[in-house]
Amino acid sequence: MSVKIGVILGSTRTNSLGEKLFKYLQQTMPTADVDFTWIDLKDYPLPFYDHAETPLSEAIQGLAPIEEQWLNVLKAQDGYVILSPEYDHAITGSLKNALDFVGPETDHKPVQIVTYSKYSDGGALAAASVVEILQMLKMMVLPSPVLLWNAEPNFTADGTLVKTAPNSDHFAKRLAAAFDELTHYATLMKNHPYQSKS
Repeated sequence: MSVKIGVILGSTRTNSLGEKLFKYLQQTMPTADVDFTWIDLKDYPLPFYDHAETPLSEAIQGLAPIEEQWLNVLKAQDGYVILSPEYDHAITGSLKNALDFVGPETDHKPVQIVTYSKYSDGGALAAASVVEILQMLKMMVLPSPVLLWNAEPNFTADGTLVKTAPNSDHFAKRLAAAFDELTHYATLMKNHPYQSKS
C-alpha cells in the first residue's frame, strides 16, 4: 500500500529559488510505494485568516471553496515536506497564513522541514521558526531539518541540479535521505495511527 506525501512549496514569489527546488524534487524523488502530491501555495490563494473559530478547537464554519480545497488536500496526506525560504529570520507570511487554517487535518502526521537560501545560513532561522507552529498543530516534526545553503547556483529554472556547483552532491544525498526517512515514518504511522485513550 502506497503512502501519500504532500510536498508544500511555501513561497509564492515569482521566479523563486523554491520553484527550482520544487521542480528538482518532482523529477528525482522515487515514486515506488509513494504517492506524491505537489502542493504549490500559488494554487491556493488563501485570504488572510478571518474566521471566528479557532481551528484546533472547533471546525471552521463557512469555508470558502479555496479554503476547503486547501484543508482537503492536507487531510488526504500521510506526511508532509515543507519547503520554505527565510524571510526576516522566519518562514514566509503566505505559509504562516496557510498554516493558520489548519486544525485536525495534520494531527499526528510526520513532517520534514526543508529550508533554502542563497546565503550561507541555509534558512536555519526559518527552520527553527516553523517547528513550534507545526508542533502546535500536533504534527510530528522530524528531528533534523534540511538546510540548503548558497543554493542559488545549484538548480536551473527547469529543476536540473547543476552537478558542477558546490554542494550539489551533498544536497542530492541529503534530500534523498530526508525523503526516505519521512516515507518510513509516514508509512509506520499510517499503519499504526495514534489513538488517544483520553
